[in-house]
Amino acid sequence: MQKYRKNRRPVFFRMNRTSVATKATLAITAFLMLAGHGLSQVKLSPDTLQCYIIGFNAGIMTPISGLHSNSQGYEGGNMADLYKSPYLDFALECDYKYQSNWLLTFDADFWFGLTSDNLKDRTERMGDVFTSTGYAMSWGGYDGAMTFYNRGLALRGGGGKIIPVNHKNPNSGLLLKLSGGWFLQQTKMVQDVNESPVPQLSGDYARLYDHLRHGLILTESFGFWYMNNYRTYVNFRITFDISQCYSWSARPYIIDNKMGLNGKDNSRYFDLLCAVKLTWMFPLTGKTTYDYYYY
Repeated sequence: MQKYRKNRRPVFFRMNRTSVATKATLAITAFLMLAGHGLSQVKLSPDTLQCYIIGFNAGIMTPISGLHSNSQGYEGGNMADLYKSPYLDFALECDYKYQSNWLLTFDADFWFGLTSDNLKDRTERMGDVFTSTGYAMSWGGYDGAMTFYNRGLALRGGGGKIIPVNHKNPNSGLLLKLSGGWFLQQTKMVQDVNESPVPQLSGDYARLYDHLRHGLILTESFGFWYMNNYRTYVNFRITFDISQCYSWSARPYIIDNKMGLNGKDNSRYFDLLCAVKLTWMFPLTGKTTYDYYYY
């Protein structure tokens, strides 16, 4: 007869507790890796650059209107009346661009006549100096050849805003800028080095005829600002500028026969100038970016 042991417990299959813990750990790790794959590629907000920018620009400028007020009854002394247009315009600019795409700007602007002799009606204006043939009398009674052209200088500070039009390049877009400062303009007289000196237009005598004026300038700029995402030196802007110039004479005595002016010029002048400019910009930092970052 087969004997059975009392109180014998049934035998069940026992799983290794270490194996269960290992499998659970692997499953959790795999889950986190799959879930984290969607988070490992993170697109940061568009990288708007904050930096200093140096710019060199060139353009064409022309006066489109002018007014002046006086109590002496003479007319014809604005830039549009004095000089043939257009003018060549060159400037050096320094900007600070914030990440918000706001700008602080400073520029030194220089312009002069595109033609080599652009003073209008010079024989009529200086009838006491020039002969009917358009030459000035030089030492020894010879005809002295003279060249007259205008030149101007403006120093301005201001601010502006870049309005992005493409999310892939947030550093580029439409540009709005307002600036103001101080300017001067005058008639520059150049005598041919091969000719005899003209005493009436030499030294301090030239100041009687140079129409030197200075005053305030206010400029509004509208255009397009482009900064390349990958090339540091492919950055430019194109602008259309409108400048309002408020000026007065800087000379105690002025002679201009066409204006009927022989003495102190007490007028206040207003000139409206328009310019189209192309600027090549150099950011003082590395390239701009719009990247995906991984971790």
